[in-house]
Amino acid sequence: MAVDFLKHKWQKRLLTFFLIFVGLILILSFLVNLYWSPILAKKVRNVVLTSSDGLYKIDFSDAKLHIIRGEIDIYNIVLKPDTAVYNQRVKDHLAPNNLVELHVKRLILSHIHPFSLYFHHKLDIGQIILSQPELDVSYQLNHSKDTVTKDHRTIWQKMSKSLRSIHIGEISLSDVNFKYNDYSGHKLAISELKEMNLNATDLLIDSATQADKSRILYCRDIVAELNNYTGHSPNGLYSYKIKSLRLSTRTSKLTVVGLDLHPVKTSVFFEKSEKDRFDAHLDSLQISNFDYLTFHKYRLINASHLILSRGSLSLFTNPNKKPATTDKEKTYPNFGLKEIRADLNIDTIDASHINVSYTEIGKKSQKAGTITFNNSSGRFLNVTNNKAALQKNNISTVNLSSYFMNRSKLNVHLTFNLTDENLPFTYKGDLGPMDLSVLNPAIMPLGLIKINSGKLVRYEFDITGDNSVSKGKISLLYNDLKVTVLKADTVNDKLKHMTIASLYANLLVLKHDNPDKPGEIPRSFYVNYYRPKDYPFFKNIWHTLLTGIKPCVGLDEKMQKDVKNKMADMAIKKQQHQIKKEQRKQRRAERQQKRELKKQQKEQAALQ
Repeated sequence: MAVDFLKHKWQKRLLTFFLIFVGLILILSFLVNLYWSPILAKKVRNVVLTSSDGLYKIDFSDAKLHIIRGEIDIYNIVLKPDTAVYNQRVKDHLAPNNLVELHVKRLILSHIHPFSLYFHHKLDIGQIILSQPELDVSYQLNHSKDTVTKDHRTIWQKMSKSLRSIHIGEISLSDVNFKYNDYSGHKLAISELKEMNLNATDLLIDSATQADKSRILYCRDIVAELNNYTGHSPNGLYSYKIKSLRLSTRTSKLTVVGLDLHPVKTSVFFEKSEKDRFDAHLDSLQISNFDYLTFHKYRLINASHLILSRGSLSLFTNPNKKPATTDKEKTYPNFGLKEIRADLNIDTIDASHINVSYTEIGKKSQKAGTITFNNSSGRFLNVTNNKAALQKNNISTVNLSSYFMNRSKLNVHLTFNLTDENLPFTYKGDLGPMDLSVLNPAIMPLGLIKINSGKLVRYEFDITGDNSVSKGKISLLYNDLKVTVLKADTVNDKLKHMTIASLYANLLVLKHDNPDKPGEIPRSFYVNYYRPKDYPFFKNIWHTLLTGIKPCVGLDEKMQKDVKNKMADMAIKKQQHQIKKEQRKQRRAERQQKRELKKQQKEQAALQ
């Protein structure tokens, strides 16, 4: 076929012309590459240097222009800051909070227009691909607001003598090895991420976009994605995992799917730590209107809406915890917000379908008791420690609803004063009808009480408190309450019934109904509870409520004193009974010994 094709002269001429044309293109490409590479290198270095005011320098080992493919390959790129310039800016109070260092083995620029760069001073690139780059970011809080420099020009104004515009259709970084060094705390905190992807679209720097606030870093959109991120806490007691994370600057939305925090085994945890043990899972977390730019610059967390959907939170109190010697007011939510290092301002937080459990080991029973709040939902408003926001509104409100022990609907409304040093707060709520025996898994090991029968009609509370005292009204309406008093049997590892104590409690102590008779005014109690300094926030709430519950069921202060005295008398009588019992045993043993001695004496006399 080839021989037939070259049989005619016009075919040979056509082939010769084609080969010459291809040869000229190749030669031209080679010459252009030799000519354009130094120009490109000079342009890139000049743009980076001028746009950063000399803070950053870029270098690379080689650049090749493929004119036929419309592609440039740049090898061994290193972008790093000039430490001398940075240190001088620190002295002048003009240094940025973030420093970036980038290492890339190969960078591919495709769909480029070199003639536009040469003749029109416009850098137009269709796509930039960076494979497996290494990105190091160092954060040091040098200033908390934008600094004012002598040079007020924008990046475009600084580079306009060299380039009239820069346009890049897409910038793609895949499999980024990201290292973040935080120097803002007392000690260096290092975070490392792998399998992270970054994608920026429509980067445009020109006279029109130099002041466009809808763009972040001059890009129409920047999307960061992280998949299957795992790690361990510094003390090795917790492992954490994020299934996926996605941030879009165009939509200002941060989405996290599959967030898990798991501790090591309970026995191992409590051997190595005196802190309480947490276990948490969250199906999804979404932040709307997240101001990424201020977070990047100053670690300001500013968002309009945070949504937490479907998850669980379990707390297991450490049985080996040493008695606290410091004031536990730091466990108050309004105190905790002040202590957060980041500037936080979230307008609304919505949580839905969250299961919460609390487990504690009873000191006497040495058994675990658990209370649960199932299918919990809530809305938190004005969650902030931002000074400007607090001047406008210093009250945070919380509305919660849950199913207590997966049975009865619980509604709670709370408020927190975020500026008062005394940490004022309020909580008001109600619990609907339920069978009180469902409390047994918690109160049997923790309170050594078993509820045999009882129906809760309604439980209401309205409390105002601070870091010293809690005051308010508590009302508990119920019917047919009967209990059994228990004690721990450490030998057989079980709880035993105390028959006499149970009879005493049911006949003389407890009020079986509230109100006592239909139509009568029900008992309620006004609480005035002073918090022990070593009681944390939630323990303070529980004991405040318990202080009001006891009188409602008949255990007012007088009755509690009578019960204590009665139990003390019973303990004394039991001790006396035990002493007499031992004395009787001893006397019987002595009599038995005398009889044995007489018997032996008679036997010896008979033998003689």
